[in-house]
Amino acid sequence: MKGGWRSRGPARAMCAGTALLRIRSRLTARSIGLAVGLIAGAAGLLMQPLVPLAAAAPANPPAQSGSIGLEGTISTKPPTSGATIAIPGGGTVTSIPITVSGLCPNGLLVKIFDNNVFVGSTVCSGGSYTLQVDLFGGQNDLVARVYDALDQAGPDSNKVTVTFNDAQFLQLGTLLTLTSPYAERGAPPGAQLTWPVVLDGGTGPYAINIDWGDGTAADLMSASTAGTVTLKHVYKTAGLYKVVVKATDKNGAEAFLQLVGQATGAVQNNKTGSNTLVQNETPIWPFAVLVPLILVSFWLGGRHRLWALQREYE
Repeated sequence: MKGGWRSRGPARAMCAGTALLRIRSRLTARSIGLAVGLIAGAAGLLMQPLVPLAAAAPANPPAQSGSIGLEGTISTKPPTSGATIAIPGGGTVTSIPITVSGLCPNGLLVKIFDNNVFVGSTVCSGGSYTLQVDLFGGQNDLVARVYDALDQAGPDSNKVTVTFNDAQFLQLGTLLTLTSPYAERGAPPGAQLTWPVVLDGGTGPYAINIDWGDGTAADLMSASTAGTVTLKHVYKTAGLYKVVVKATDKNGAEAFLQLVGQATGAVQNNKTGSNTLVQNETPIWPFAVLVPLILVSFWLGGRHRLWALQREYE
């Protein structure tokens, strides 16, 4: 009987070793499969476009029969830091448009208001902004205000007062102005973007020139009378673009309006448009850091599991 128990020792050891080898191979295959799956999922997340959340959200998805749609907005605090106006410093000017520039929180939309009327917008880049705006005849109180992706306003900038002595206005008696209810407007690449602008004053007919900032030829259109004019354009590449609208009446009076156009989607490096405000590419460094961490964690987990099984068979 003792010899029988002794003869089972090597056989039992061989069976345990074979079992451990099978377990090790299964753990290795399973770990590799899980690691590959996690790496692929992480790569998919990292390759998502770096655009504002509001821009990436689908617009009006088709309703399905018997479905209930829910819509909500994640509330956040409005910006706590505002923009500043460094240029101009005030005084009197005799020609328009003028350049307005200053400091601002990076990535936010900057709107310029003249006597509480919206006159232009741009995106803060690198902690500063610059754009050109029109002025009204006489006194102009300029204020810059920043907005986040939820259109929440930050604090007002310092107020700068500029006086515009418009000799043409004094001669003709009618000032031509351009404004819009939208400082920023967007559509997916390949889809038509429509943008209403309001033309006021001057004497018709009017010629309107629109530079969409994507390197395409400027659009030319005409309007017989003042009022709302709808601009239309199709962006081919995703990004943020500086849109410049100029209007001229029959007497040569001019109006100017700078806006921010957005083609939603994956933002690419588009070098054709000289007025492209954002040209982003997906960073690779998070993927390069994440892959080794995933592989090391699965290797350590497999080693620990194998060690625990070996302890059970000993």
